[in-house]
Amino acid sequence: MNWQSHYGFSRMIKPNHLTIGLNMPIENHGKEKPTLDHQIERVQLAEKLGFSSIWFQDVLLEDPTFDDPATGQILDSFIYLTYMGAHTKRINLGTAASVLSLRHPARFAKEIASIENLIPERLMIGLSSGDRRRDFEAMNVPIMERGHLFRESFDYLQHLLYTDYSNTETALGKMENVTLVPKPTSKIPMFITGYAQQTLEYVAKHGDGWMFYPQSVDEQKGLIQQFRQEVARFEAETFKPFFQPVVFDLAENKDQEPERISLGYRVGSRALVKWLKEYEAIGVNHVLVSLGDSTRPAEEVMRELGEEVIPYFPPHHDYK
Repeated sequence: MNWQSHYGFSRMIKPNHLTIGLNMPIENHGKEKPTLDHQIERVQLAEKLGFSSIWFQDVLLEDPTFDDPATGQILDSFIYLTYMGAHTKRINLGTAASVLSLRHPARFAKEIASIENLIPERLMIGLSSGDRRRDFEAMNVPIMERGHLFRESFDYLQHLLYTDYSNTETALGKMENVTLVPKPTSKIPMFITGYAQQTLEYVAKHGDGWMFYPQSVDEQKGLIQQFRQEVARFEAETFKPFFQPVVFDLAENKDQEPERISLGYRVGSRALVKWLKEYEAIGVNHVLVSLGDSTRPAEEVMRELGEEVIPYFPPHHDYK
């Protein structure tokens, strides 16, 4: 696939460059449940300010043993994503990440192909094997089988999306003289999150990119190099991007150097540009920013990021 002809992928991804997205909900809720107020307006503001993407989590149940007061973003990821797509024009809308081991690939294929038809070339799918035991129990799916289920589901999903009237039979289902409708208007980018209970070889071969958790510059640099080496083994001329999520609490002092907080940093906007440039230099292509632990109002932080940070990491085009 030549992703440079794909509107959303090419707007967000370019070798040796970094862009910035936001995680939902866009709200500084801290340890409280988010209100979900003004989310349409904030997503529209993010689009206007030059954020490249908005990301939605796939969480079924509230589990007190998980430190996640937002329970993802409370609302179903695909329903909420489609709703936001109807209120925006350019910004990419993605999942970080859909739990493929808990979604039957036939239903999953129907959902994402439908969304792709409604908001063409703006849908970005992150895929994970899942880690929330209570969600697996509620679906009566053995969590220890999630790696095997991920592989089976991924293969069946590709067959459903991109073949016509091609018979197949797997443990997950049978297709004989039928085809999925609708078909996607374009190939849908799929980024594997973490290892999804697979090997790095599998991630490099099957994903269109890789989402991995935040680490130090040196650790992340080594991992990105390994990933790119594995990709080159299968598709020497293909570029596959690397994404990482991070939590930021934007300090009032624009020059404040990064100070560690849970899963991220308290940092000033000018110092943040330097921090992001370091990660851009080692091969990080997109950063998914969470404002959930911000001590300042979300819209205030968004506007400062839009003025002080986004100009250094803008979307790569705006031709739609």
